[in-house]
Amino acid sequence: MAAIIVRGIDDSVKQRLAVQAKAHGRSMEAEVRDILTKSVHRPHIGLALMQAAQEVGGIDDLPIPERADIARAADFE
Repeated sequence: MAAIIVRGIDDSVKQRLAVQAKAHGRSMEAEVRDILTKSVHRPHIGLALMQAAQEVGGIDDLPIPERADIARAADFE
C-alpha cells in the first residue's frame, strides 16, 4: 500500500479534521484516507449529467428557443 505525506496544512484544517475524525470514531489518518477515497470515486457532475441524458435518449433533438430580449446593463442604484 502506498503512503503520502501532505505538508503545509493550515492548523485550523488539522483541528477540524481531528474533530471530524473523532466524531466518526476513527484516527485522523483513517479519516483522511476515507475523504480521499470518496473524493476520487465521486462521479464528475458533467459526465454524470451527460450519461443521464444519454440514458433517456440524448439531447440532440431538444429545441433551443431563440432569444427575443435585448441584453441590458445591470442597474445597481
